[in-house]
Amino acid sequence: MSHIGTVKHVPKEVRYNFLQMAAPASYVAGLGRGASGFTTRSDIGPAREGPSADAIADAQAKRGEEVPDPEALQDPDDERNLFAGTVYEADDEEADRIWDSVDERMDARRRARREAAEAEIAAKERALNPKLQTQFADLKRSLSGLNDADWDAIPEAGNLTGKRRKHNMRMEENQNGRSYAVSDTVLADVAGRNTLLGELDKAQQENGGFDTPANDGTMTDFISIGNARDKVLSLRLDQASRDAANGSSTSVDPRGYMTALNSQIVQTDAQIGDIKQARQLLQNLIQTNPKHAPGWIAAASLEVHAKKMVAARKIIADGCEKCPKSEDVWFHAAELNTPENARVILGKAVQHVPQSVKIWLKAASLETDVSARKRVLRKALEFIPNSVRLWKETVNLEDDPEDARVLLTRAVEVIPTSVELWLTLARLENPENAKQVLNSARKRIPTSHEIWIAAGRLAEQSPTAVSEVKVEEDVEKTRKLAAQVDKLMVGAVNSLKKNQVILSREQWLQEAEKCEQDGSPLTAQAIVKATIHQDVEEEDRKNTWIEDAERAAKGGFFEVARACYVVVLETFPTSPSVWRKAAEFEKVHGTPQAVQDILAKGVEHCPHAEVLWLMAAKEKWVGGDIPGAQAILAEAFKQNEDSESIFLAAAKLASETGEMEAALQILEKARAQANTERIWMKSAVLQRQLGQLEEALKTLERAIAKFPSFDKLHMVRGQIYESRKEVANARNAYAQGCKACPKSIPLWILSARLEEKAGVTIKARSLLEKARLYNAKNDELWAESVRIEERAGSTQQAKSLLARAMQECPTSPLLWSMAIFMEAPQQRKGRSVDALKKAGEHPSVILSVARLFWGERKIEKTRQWMQNAITADADWGDAWGWWLKFEKQHGEPERQEAVTERCVQAQPHHGPVWQSVAKELNNVGKTTSEIIEMVAERLE
Repeated sequence: MSHIGTVKHVPKEVRYNFLQMAAPASYVAGLGRGASGFTTRSDIGPAREGPSADAIADAQAKRGEEVPDPEALQDPDDERNLFAGTVYEADDEEADRIWDSVDERMDARRRARREAAEAEIAAKERALNPKLQTQFADLKRSLSGLNDADWDAIPEAGNLTGKRRKHNMRMEENQNGRSYAVSDTVLADVAGRNTLLGELDKAQQENGGFDTPANDGTMTDFISIGNARDKVLSLRLDQASRDAANGSSTSVDPRGYMTALNSQIVQTDAQIGDIKQARQLLQNLIQTNPKHAPGWIAAASLEVHAKKMVAARKIIADGCEKCPKSEDVWFHAAELNTPENARVILGKAVQHVPQSVKIWLKAASLETDVSARKRVLRKALEFIPNSVRLWKETVNLEDDPEDARVLLTRAVEVIPTSVELWLTLARLENPENAKQVLNSARKRIPTSHEIWIAAGRLAEQSPTAVSEVKVEEDVEKTRKLAAQVDKLMVGAVNSLKKNQVILSREQWLQEAEKCEQDGSPLTAQAIVKATIHQDVEEEDRKNTWIEDAERAAKGGFFEVARACYVVVLETFPTSPSVWRKAAEFEKVHGTPQAVQDILAKGVEHCPHAEVLWLMAAKEKWVGGDIPGAQAILAEAFKQNEDSESIFLAAAKLASETGEMEAALQILEKARAQANTERIWMKSAVLQRQLGQLEEALKTLERAIAKFPSFDKLHMVRGQIYESRKEVANARNAYAQGCKACPKSIPLWILSARLEEKAGVTIKARSLLEKARLYNAKNDELWAESVRIEERAGSTQQAKSLLARAMQECPTSPLLWSMAIFMEAPQQRKGRSVDALKKAGEHPSVILSVARLFWGERKIEKTRQWMQNAITADADWGDAWGWWLKFEKQHGEPERQEAVTERCVQAQPHHGPVWQSVAKELNNVGKTTSEIIEMVAERLE
């Protein structure tokens, strides 16, 4: 059936009646959605006026909406009703102004707080929602490091839409099976790319073989270009060689020419632009003010920076013509030219500025011959005879001391106020003439303290004085010489005061330290003695002078420190602390004889100072003078009849020298006269050492009756019973001691160890728990409880106790050192870090870290941490023992001996293992070197 001529049915357009009707009077399009009437540029004709407020209110009332009260939102500043018709007068304006000022004042008071809060809120907002420019700020900064090549390598941001569309079209065409024919020339070119030619064709042979056709049809001959370049280079090098042979100056180094080419810095366009701009500015400057020397110098320097030496020399030459009286211009002109040209330039310069020392010195420095340099300097002295620098340079060129002396003699005549020239002349003269020179200098320059110090050094360093001081053959002559120098420095200070020259204490002390550095100790001491009293209040003299001495000793100026102590001792001869400090200083930095001399004088001035007597006796004893030590102690008894320390020192000296009967007699006499708890205890200990256990127990019984709260008496008594295997008596002795001395930690520990040895571990635990009740937060008691559990094999219980202990004593070095080694090997390093943070200053913790490095076979680190432990506390004997044990395993014999020697010097007394070894009866009287060997063997 044919559809031609078929007509489709089209429905009629539907039209609604309300579209033809007029809108109500109060109708506003979109008013129900909150819209209001408005006009736009698209409206034709005048815009319609919107409904009035009454109409809107009526419409809202019809729809049942709430009509807002117009008075509710009224501005309080908008005066209506009662004040609506009033006139705004001057007092109203003043009132408003006052209220405005009050508002501003209140706003200003809160402004800082408000702005800080706003800034904080803004910072938080920026942190939570950063801007894009802040997110890429680091990337923008990194762009400053890109060079021109990097910028050129960045691809252009083109429009890839077309490319993608074309690519998609090609893909569709390929998918549709379409193909295109390729030109024969393209195929031939591709086939010929991979072929190898055995010979050149005729065209290439006729054209020279290597001509490359350009795009415009021309041919480039690279062989000719290379030959021309080589020819130009060879010509320049030949010219440079001829110039060097003729002796003329050249700016080309023939041997390093290529290297110089490679090392040239290529300036960027920005740098070249800056140079051009600066060149223009400086050109305007020197044209507008040609007499301004710094402008010429700056212009020449700019050309030097731009690597244009010829232009720089021309500019500075013009500057010399325009500013002939400026020495800086001539100096820079000489600097920019070769030595030969510089000599000519400086020759012209001295004609215009003959008074310039700088020009003359530059001219002298350009001379290679010493005689020529002398001639230049002497010519300069004719023009500038009052220049100290020229005289010094002239004298320095003289090899003959006699010629130098003659020149200096003339110099001080011309310049009589130069201290440096006078002192130099004095050094060149013999002692007698030097005195005359210094006397003349003192008359010419009465305000110079350097001349007085030089006079003191001259008096000290005369040939006879030097031999006497060095050899120390005649002490009396040395003292006379020191007295002479002291008198000279006192006169110097008085003379300077008369001439209104007053130096501070610090300046005089610096001069004294300088004299000591220069090898004049007597002069340094004389300066200190003459000036240390200045600027010090009377009540502060002692502390201030001692601080000066300690500071000088710390700086290595021992003679200055010694002089300070001499002044302090002369001013405060009855102060035992001053004598003790002086003796300790001499013991470290002086000689044994000096220590004995100071202590001998100290006991004369302070006869009741027991410490000085004991130090004096010990020095004699250490020096091997046993009779001298006994004599000192005998004299000390006369001055201090009831002194406990002197009695004990005498008894120790007698026992150490093998005179046991004498020691017993001394202690018996001491019990009768002094009657102190330590004397009773030492008596019992000596009787125990001699094997007189019954007498020792009787002595202890009497001592405990007199001094029941002295814990060491109970400890010695229990140890005697324990050595005799009398466990019950030892238990009673310790129990009595713990009851009388509940705060004594060693007593509780000895009692617990006794029970542990007896096999009653439960009793040992209960004793330590009871001890912790009396002594809360004591790490030694907790550590002993942990060790008991370890020895009993209860590792888990030991860890639990250690955890409780560290809660009660969180900063205990003893507990932390135990905690490190109770951890698994892989966790010990982390535990050691916590220990160092909590209690890192104690040697036990540092030793634990050193032992960890030891286990890892880090030898140098272990040695360094051992040194750190000793530095933390040299009195901790266990650290010395561990170090010696380590060196015995990994060190050389020299290192072992060094550790032992340092330990003997430190004389340690503390440490659990060290004290247990040192106080054993078998080790009484042994030296420190022997004890450290035993400690190293016992440590585990």
